[in-house]
Amino acid sequence: METANWKVFSVEELTEHRNRQGMPYLEFLRVPALSSGIYFLPAGAKDLQSPHDEDEVYYVVSGSARLKMGDEEHVLQAGSVLYVPATSSHSFIEIEEDITLLVFFASGGPSEG
Repeated sequence: METANWKVFSVEELTEHRNRQGMPYLEFLRVPALSSGIYFLPAGAKDLQSPHDEDEVYYVVSGSARLKMGDEEHVLQAGSVLYVPATSSHSFIEIEEDITLLVFFASGGPSEG
């Protein structure tokens, strides 16, 4: 019987690794149907991402901001989970405190946030 190729990640270790890289986004997993990363935006930052070709799910680990999708805005805080359909224009705005998000892309999404 074959054992699944599973992995366990620590958000603290991922955050430390991302900090050492000095980049806002660190991809930590890529398999054929999924890509995952950790995304960090400091308070007051501008989120410059553009729409992605893949569906994505965000989990807010810490911090707070608003998500703008089209004409709608949603308040985000630690514990928020949000789904963004592929090709949807979206950005984090009014980043009131440093925000850290786990990002899950369907179909092995982009390697940059």
